[in-house]
Amino acid sequence: MFRLVLAALVGSVIVAISPPHASAEGGTCPPADIGNIHFKAANPPRPMPDEPFIEADGEAEPKLLTIPEYAGRGLVLNFWATWCGPCVREMPSLSKLAATLKAAGEKIDVVALSQDRAGAPVVKAFFDKKGIANLDVMIDKRGRLGRKVDIEGLPVTLLIGPDGTERGLVLGGTDWDSPEALKLIRACIAPRG
Repeated sequence: MFRLVLAALVGSVIVAISPPHASAEGGTCPPADIGNIHFKAANPPRPMPDEPFIEADGEAEPKLLTIPEYAGRGLVLNFWATWCGPCVREMPSLSKLAATLKAAGEKIDVVALSQDRAGAPVVKAFFDKKGIANLDVMIDKRGRLGRKVDIEGLPVTLLIGPDGTERGLVLGGTDWDSPEALKLIRACIAPRG
């Protein structure tokens, strides 16, 4: 009987000191919305597929990338399109977020993955017109990655930890350069150590 009580007590202590939504990397995400950000935690964190997407920026030949190539870094993966009003409104703040994280030397990347069927030329023209300077032109050809991760609407942003698992998602347009957004991103997906 003593052993049973002791085992129950030890189990209770372990549960009590374990943070909710903890990952192998030590990131902790809030369980629900934070401020005006519509956040939904992935509990448990969900592995991401290795479906390729296209980087079509600059003079170089377009190249294929996958989520696993960002291993060891946090990833803010935004699904958007030029024809989506809330997407268009949030894009300048997403660009500012990328600049802020880079300037701070943080190991967190921001990828805005276009769902536009017309591809890179449409996205490049949009970025030029809107002055989006801190994001690369990335294309989810035929929405394949979006379907693999069950994207049901736009915009939606996945927060992916350094171990390649989804820690949660943000639904709808968001002010990405707000203090709340930075706090959420750093808590959920910043590499520890």
